Amino acid sequence: MTALAASLDRHTSLAIAVSGGVDSMTLAAFAHRHLGGAAVRMIHAVSPAVPPAATERVRARAERDGWDLAVTGAGEFADKRYRDNPVDRCYFCKSNLYDRIRGMTGAVIASGANTDDLGDYRPGLLAAAERSVVHPYIEAGMDKAAVRALARDLGLDDVAALPAQPCLSSRVETGIAIDPDDLAFIDLVETSLAPLAPGAAALRCRVTRQGIAVELDGTPSPALADAARSLCAAADRVFLGVRPYRRGAMFVHR
Repeated sequence: MTALAASLDRHTSLAIAVSGGVDSMTLAAFAHRHLGGAAVRMIHAVSPAVPPAATERVRARAERDGWDLAVTGAGEFADKRYRDNPVDRCYFCKSNLYDRIRGMTGAVIASGANTDDLGDYRPGLLAAAERSVVHPYIEAGMDKAAVRALARDLGLDDVAALPAQPCLSSRVETGIAIDPDDLAFIDLVETSLAPLAPGAAALRCRVTRQGIAVELDGTPSPALADAARSLCAAADRVFLGVRPYRRGAMFVHR
């Protein structure tokens, strides 16, 4: 926590991109308490790729803790390069997001990226580097487990328990155009199936060229598989079944 505080102390003011996930929510809460509300502004971007529950979570915490919160459109759906869903889609997403935030404030922009992200294919980190976005967790040497521990220390037990939750577009196979209707269906499936999943297991609704696959980090119950099948049938979509969760499964290099 000392190293994270030192990272934040380098800046007189910060604009934190808050997605509603455990990383950015915890960073926002810590920065608000450490630097004071006048020095930190939270920016939450809404789009079809952001689950409504995440927006509700951000708004509720901002109201509870007195954050200076601004909600804006991310703007990525106006970018055909993003909608075409290339393997580096995240670059265009983050480029639009950070450009939008820069148009709103002159403060240093901070993200919730942690050291675990450095081992993944993360084109969004390039967009961040091009725009001088800072990553306090990475500067402090904090991985996902350390972020969750910090959330618990801050009394954010509900946030600490959140499963990893990248944007809804990450569920769409590379090369399939990003469509708001697909994203709404993904959110419906994941929201409906979450209560049937074991604990906080990773759960993903994958949109592939063959149809819809549900991935679960754990053993699926018959009820979960039946519910997924029914949701697909109601939406006239092909259900491929439930399979083991694989991180980044939809990033297909062509």
